Amino acid sequence: MKPCIKSPLVTGQWLEQYLNNDKLILLDASMEKVVGKSPLLYDTFSCIPGAKKLDLENELCDLTSSQTHAFPTAEQFVEIISGLGITQASQVVIYDNQGIYSSPRAWWIFKVMGFDNVYVLDGGLPQWLAEGRATADCFSSTALADSMIAPGREFEANVQDTWVCDSAYLLDKLSDKHLSILDARGAKRFSGEAAEPREGVRSGHIPKSVNLPFSQVLDGHCLKTTEALRQIFAGLTNEQDTQRIFSCGSGITACILILASVEAGYQHNVLYDGSWAQWGRDHKLPIE
Repeated sequence: MKPCIKSPLVTGQWLEQYLNNDKLILLDASMEKVVGKSPLLYDTFSCIPGAKKLDLENELCDLTSSQTHAFPTAEQFVEIISGLGITQASQVVIYDNQGIYSSPRAWWIFKVMGFDNVYVLDGGLPQWLAEGRATADCFSSTALADSMIAPGREFEANVQDTWVCDSAYLLDKLSDKHLSILDARGAKRFSGEAAEPREGVRSGHIPKSVNLPFSQVLDGHCLKTTEALRQIFAGLTNEQDTQRIFSCGSGITACILILASVEAGYQHNVLYDGSWAQWGRDHKLPIE
């Protein structure tokens, strides 16, 4: 039931076809707090039938860290996905209620933890609704009997440590001519014209970084075409780059750019997880 393409995306048509497949695990990774865009609001709750809730804000992050939205530990990740009935044999599709907003963050967490069979629903819930597809009024229960879970070996994390970096790594790489740093925040926050939404965080951006607001890789609720994304990155990055490092406010919307970069065919993508919430707060780190 894998999509027959190497894209990190699946369409609503594909998902609708496989909703009842016992290997499919559908996760709603919507967040309560939406930053950097006007949030889509709903009069009544709805979700895609069979979806389970994946709580990025309160569960799938390291709450012992002082960092905003810190990446979860491998132990946390395995415990959470095991509770959702996910095994090595599962096919995971993730969406959110803003189109493409927080689902790429969840997708990248899965990828970093070594789980390959994970995809983002292009356009998320808004596109699903626009296409007139069926919805449910509550999430699927995660308390499933063992007999209802598709057979498969329990997942064991194989963490890809080089796909996430910290401020020390990024600081050391600032002089690397074969590396691009892309910031997903809005233009006025990047330039320092707009105040940061988090207290104690300086205005500006990481030296050498270039601005690519996440809205620029979107077409309505969906990701832009592969060719359009290639053209965007070609205008901002170098073909000889050994890495692209992505940042944003707190590590959420940077993953939209990572999704776009992967869709455009580039594989050496790294998330600066602390992002500007960490860099801008640390007065020992340089800013522009």
